[in-house]
Amino acid sequence: MTDDELWTAIDAQRMRTTDFLETLDPTDWARRSLCDGWTVRDVAAHLTQQQMTIGDVLRTVLRHPGNLNHMIQASVRERSAQPTEQLIAGIRAMVGSRRHNIGVTPLETLIDIVVHGQDIAVPLGRSLPVPVEVAATAADRVWSYRATRSGRRKAKVFKPVPYDGFRLVATDTDWSVGEGTELRGPVLAILLLLTGRDVVLPQLTRA
Repeated sequence: MTDDELWTAIDAQRMRTTDFLETLDPTDWARRSLCDGWTVRDVAAHLTQQQMTIGDVLRTVLRHPGNLNHMIQASVRERSAQPTEQLIAGIRAMVGSRRHNIGVTPLETLIDIVVHGQDIAVPLGRSLPVPVEVAATAADRVWSYRATRSGRRKAKVFKPVPYDGFRLVATDTDWSVGEGTELRGPVLAILLLLTGRDVVLPQLTRA
């Protein structure tokens, strides 16, 4: 994807996600998401944090000292106290902007909105569409984390998945990675597997 295509995809997924969130009732907002210990509300709150400045990060570190995951968890709990309408508006307000959090690239912003959107939708038994080319771009980026130290640091926010010895093959687009026994399925399911969401395993078949 070109830079323009990448931001267009991010904007489109933000709009799909906010449209989806507007359909939820209070019970849905309180349901568990696919993120350990987070409700649907918590995930939505996290998605409002995709444009944190250096000042925002420093204030968060001072309020919630500790490692990256602790900081994320604590700041999400704080923000999730906002009304649902405010959380939705916070995500939608980012549409059209090309700002992203410090220390990451727009590709991480894409991964964030795609994967966390599924963290919300899947436990509710609902579908939140993601174009296959968008899911494939995100999956490429997650797979690339294995190759560099900086990438491995980014991957620490995901639950480790023991996919060494497997070849992951998408059945809905021309995409594959790895070597070994084949696991085949939709590229979105593969992306979720790569980011530690083993709930998608029933969608994959072993060749």
